[in-house]
Amino acid sequence: MQPVGIVLVSHSAELASGLCALLDQLGVQPGSVVAAGGTADGRIGTSYDAIAAAVKNADQGRGVVVLPDLGSSVITTRAVLDDHAQADVVLVDAPFVEGAVAAAVTAAGGADLATVTSAAQEARHAAKF
Repeated sequence: MQPVGIVLVSHSAELASGLCALLDQLGVQPGSVVAAGGTADGRIGTSYDAIAAAVKNADQGRGVVVLPDLGSSVITTRAVLDDHAQADVVLVDAPFVEGAVAAAVTAAGGADLATVTSAAQEARHAAKF
């Protein structure tokens, strides 16, 4: 069974790809977490086209959780999801790193979209020490 897909939307390509690398090291299924970071020409910012492509690539049939980092990544992601509405693609308000780790580990365990979404959201309350 394919896991719920996860899209990491960041202003920084390096931040998004670095978080993907971290999740890969935690054993997520290859291709289930997709980065959409930076602009098409390599600057800091977000790309409508990159987000749309990432959602499509992460969708393995069980839904997609989209985690933005901040500010305009939320606005751009909302525009993409408004233009390409799918009931099984969810924009989640969660901490970027902790939410991604919680979502990825939960998805890797075979959880459904609602459970993966909840795991990401609940990461907001996890104490670091």
